[in-house]
Amino acid sequence: MMRALFSAISGMKNHMSFMDVVGNNIANVNTIAYKSSRVTFQDILGQTVKGASSPQAGRGGTNPAQIGLGMQLGGIDNIMTQGSLQSTGKLTDFAVQGDGFFVVGDGTRNYYTRDGAFDIDVEGNLVNPVTGLSVMGWVADASGAVDVESPLQGLQIPFGTRISAQPTQDLTVPVAKAGMIAAGNLDAGTAVGGQVTTTITAYDSLGNAKSIRVIFEKTSANNWDISAFHADPADGDGIFDDPVDVDGGATTPLVFQPDGQLDPTPPNGMPVFTIAAADLGTGADPLTFTFDVSNFSQFAGASQVNIQSQTGSAAGALVSFAVGSTGEVTGIYSNGANRIIGQLALATFVNPGGLLRQGQNLWAPSSNSGEAIVGLPNTNGRGSVSTGTLESSNVDLAQQFTNVILAQRGFQSSSRVITAGDQMLQDLVNIIR
Repeated sequence: MMRALFSAISGMKNHMSFMDVVGNNIANVNTIAYKSSRVTFQDILGQTVKGASSPQAGRGGTNPAQIGLGMQLGGIDNIMTQGSLQSTGKLTDFAVQGDGFFVVGDGTRNYYTRDGAFDIDVEGNLVNPVTGLSVMGWVADASGAVDVESPLQGLQIPFGTRISAQPTQDLTVPVAKAGMIAAGNLDAGTAVGGQVTTTITAYDSLGNAKSIRVIFEKTSANNWDISAFHADPADGDGIFDDPVDVDGGATTPLVFQPDGQLDPTPPNGMPVFTIAAADLGTGADPLTFTFDVSNFSQFAGASQVNIQSQTGSAAGALVSFAVGSTGEVTGIYSNGANRIIGQLALATFVNPGGLLRQGQNLWAPSSNSGEAIVGLPNTNGRGSVSTGTLESSNVDLAQQFTNVILAQRGFQSSSRVITAGDQMLQDLVNIIR
């Protein structure tokens, strides 16, 4: 009889723990990236009343007889399934689609989280605004290169940081496709002595923009000469009448073949333009760059010259940033330049279910989770990074409310056993009356 009471007590106690876990799950139904918990029960070792026997002397074997001594809490497991993603539109909100964890730290210890509700503090640090922990990754050097073998650092978005001007070194005109009137084409029907004019913009060493007028003059059926002029700031008239040194003053022809393609013989199509420092009037170094028109064609049709790319730019300040699915943090500058300023890190674990909850949506490794395996997003199952989104809790309310009923009925059933056992003991006491 006493065994029944103690078994019922264990049932009540552990169903109360069951209800505690369910209640916590329901309370966190709207917690960002919360991972629900699951309770499992085990029976306690039973008391053997009669042992088992093997078949002998023509009789079959008999089974053991055991009386259970109640139940116990087997485990509380973390369910690490992916929660649904909710769009927020906020640039600093991140979510992981995969098994990875963001790495956050305070300079002495790192923690791991799926909560990507980050923000930028007054010093430009990318942080969790609730805990103040920095988001960890790798910081790019001045050229935009990232060394992922180096120790993790807190990422920064240093708004207002300026990048220096880059002088123009080369300009490239797009390739023209044969048989089409396309960019980078000089009209084969142009009369000898006819001209095609375009204006290009180059940047000096201080980032000042310099407009240059380039003239292509047809000298024979398949030959064109290149000359260039700029407006001398000392004149103040804005007229393109000051010559630009082209290849040291030598004649620089473009020689086309009968098929309309440029003769590939060097240095055809690679003129070097130079403007002396004194003619710039900005205090900058002399402006020297290669004007790459080696992909020009000569087909019948309208002439067109479009600049495809150039290396020069004015000075600029960081005004925004973007994070790609691979975790690259790209700075966007006021001069239109884009430069990688950091790389977000993600961590995985051999057994993520073995992680320890630290509160504030943080996790820490345990002896059964394994150490963090830190690397780049989109590698080794870490998953990709989504910006402007947050991961929701993975709590299934329908299942949790069902568990509420199961916990309540389990508790009630155990309490009825105690009530019945008490009545039986009372009847036993009353026998002597």
